[in-house]
Amino acid sequence: MITGDAHASYETSIHEVYGVEQPRPRRPGPGRPPKPVKVVPPDLCYATVRKRREKGRVVEAVRTLVFGTPCLLGARLSRSTASTTVNTSFVERNNGTGRHQNARKHRKTCAFSKALALHRAASSFIGYSDNFCWAVRTLRAREPDGPWQPRTPAMAAGLSDHIRSLEEWITYPAKPR
Repeated sequence: MITGDAHASYETSIHEVYGVEQPRPRRPGPGRPPKPVKVVPPDLCYATVRKRREKGRVVEAVRTLVFGTPCLLGARLSRSTASTTVNTSFVERNNGTGRHQNARKHRKTCAFSKALALHRAASSFIGYSDNFCWAVRTLRAREPDGPWQPRTPAMAAGLSDHIRSLEEWITYPAKPR
């Protein structure tokens, strides 16, 4: 399930990235066979939220199903532990954090990436350190006998048992033996 705002390029991008090539039947006679077409898999669900504004205030949030069926959308939302409605808050929070911590993603800045590999490396570093190295106040857990214990998103998801330092992560082997 993918959610986003109603930006026109997202539908095309999702179709290109997640589409599956399907061969077309060959026409009779000589000539090159037709190229396969990309079709969206039937289990892909993409819904958008478009905010309608009047005088600078949001007066309505229009939710639209772009790919998938209403039944599939309902099933995916019912399985979600985070939300029961189509929204973009999780993706926007992640984008905001990434933009805030990575100058390469700032708007109108002199910091940029010449090479895509460096951009991806910087984005991975920010994503990992955000989830494993920085505690989030709203994820803290209370011990049975009293004090609050800070937790990272990775600890809350059960992927880590402690808050990692940046030094610990940087010196951790890329491929554990």
